[in-house]
Amino acid sequence: MINLSVPTKLINKFVKNTFVHHILIVEDDLAFCKMLETFLKKKGYQVTTSSSSEEAIKKINSESFQVILADVRLPEKEGTILLETVKELQLATKVILMTGYAEVSKAVEVMKMGAFDYISKPINPEQMLDLIQKAVGSLSENVSLKSIEDQEKPVPETKEELEVNSSYVAGVSDASKKLNDYIKLVGPTDMSVLIIGESGTGKEYVAKNIHEKSRRKDEVFIAVDCGAIPKEIASSEFFGHVKGSFTGAINDKIGHFEAANNGTLFLDEIGNLSYDLQVQLLRALQERKIKPVGSSKEIEVDIRVIAATNEDLKKAVELGDFRQDLYHRLNEFSIQVPALKHRKEDLLLFANYFLDKANRQLQKESVGFSEEALEALKNYDWPGNLRELQNSVKRSVLLSETKVIEKKDLPENIVNHTSTTTSYKLFKNQNEEQFILDALEEAGGNKSKAARILDVDRKTLYNKLKQYNIKL
Repeated sequence: MINLSVPTKLINKFVKNTFVHHILIVEDDLAFCKMLETFLKKKGYQVTTSSSSEEAIKKINSESFQVILADVRLPEKEGTILLETVKELQLATKVILMTGYAEVSKAVEVMKMGAFDYISKPINPEQMLDLIQKAVGSLSENVSLKSIEDQEKPVPETKEELEVNSSYVAGVSDASKKLNDYIKLVGPTDMSVLIIGESGTGKEYVAKNIHEKSRRKDEVFIAVDCGAIPKEIASSEFFGHVKGSFTGAINDKIGHFEAANNGTLFLDEIGNLSYDLQVQLLRALQERKIKPVGSSKEIEVDIRVIAATNEDLKKAVELGDFRQDLYHRLNEFSIQVPALKHRKEDLLLFANYFLDKANRQLQKESVGFSEEALEALKNYDWPGNLRELQNSVKRSVLLSETKVIEKKDLPENIVNHTSTTTSYKLFKNQNEEQFILDALEEAGGNKSKAARILDVDRKTLYNKLKQYNIKL
């Protein structure tokens, strides 16, 4: 039964989302915003994000939200403007404000304005989740909808759903954005793609993402490690064989090319192929036909080939170790996957993804990393890239005796690592004004980029610009 004293507009807003708790996150720190979004989605919430108060207001007017989780300090207008918007629209939406500044006076001010609660950064995930659940639970006091009461605790996604939804972490760094733009550009085409990157950077994940954006997405994706195939049976592995074609061929065998027909064939570490097999591969790609070993019959195949390497294939071509014509056939479009050390803004996103994965595999309940642990992760150079990060996080989850990963739980080489990279170290050097000017110059005046160079959030940079009266 509906309480008729509640404004009709409010009722209509909530009826639309009767069975779903919808949260709006308003945060201009993209990496932190993405981390919150991922965490809350895994807890069963529907999440929408916004990086500014103006954008958030437009969404509040067009969508319904049960909870708004907003940073107090936003670039254009403070997050408190969202409280005023909620009041003007007579919404029952609960607003939780967060800030990096633990100011008691500010907390009192926003509570008087009508905020449901106030939380200081660094955010404790369990504390934040508890606040959101209390905010959702309090809605039943204003709107007597049984479905809201029934949904007070969100239902977690199944393991299968998590695997599907979290199989590719897009990242928010400039390097990741460029990578994802290339994937979106080439994905829908049928062009052959050469993915270049260091070992452990996630080249196969990139290949799968390209496949998922292609017209072949409903067909098979077959990955082949070219370095793991013995030279003697390579032809059979790729093109198949007929029974009796050689000693040990006791049955007909379908090769990778035929198995991938109509789908995508991913050839990892393509530089390890022998010269003879390179010739056979080139012919198959040019003619779109294969001939199993020992067979006189050709089989037509329609496949898209994506290849990957951590070697310098151009140099291999110059040295005569790799066929130039095959190189150009595979390299219709090339994508460089950046090393993890060049996408440090994405580190926390990947670490939390691997944390969730390790929790499922090890049946643990770790919720995050301590400040000291995060600092150690950021200072490490990650020569093994994402693969090393995944292994390190899994090991740490196993060793951790609490729900928070401490620095002592990390591998020894990460704990004892001394960073050799240049750091501006704001607030720890008397020349910080000059450091800020240097960073702005390096970033071409882009404040967001300068903040990333300085390893601070945008709001901190804005405050420093005011402090030193730096105007752009």
